[in-house]
Amino acid sequence: MNIFVGSLNYDTTEDNLRDLFSEFGNITSVKVIKDFNGRSRGFAFVEMEDKDAAIEAIKNLQGKSFMDHTIEVNEARPKPTGGGNRGGGGGYSNKGGYSDRKDSRKRY
Repeated sequence: MNIFVGSLNYDTTEDNLRDLFSEFGNITSVKVIKDFNGRSRGFAFVEMEDKDAAIEAIKNLQGKSFMDHTIEVNEARPKPTGGGNRGGGGGYSNKGGYSDRKDSRKRY
């Protein structure tokens, strides 16, 4: 089961989280999410082998103090599928471009 851990101290390492969660069961993976400069973004994902152990960890760790921060611990939601729309478009619509203007200049 994948667990979201938020409101982390920016100095939190994957080893810190592995130590914290290992008392509840076997850890499959730990990933602290970092920005493009390699700094922690203040959240992580911990995957536990056993669902019951993960639920127990969530119950016991949600709202607890860890490295001077009150952490948020919840079951991770799956990533949305379909790629998502990141916005943009850059004005490349077919509304009011040069080709539209030259057509309006036709003489009848």
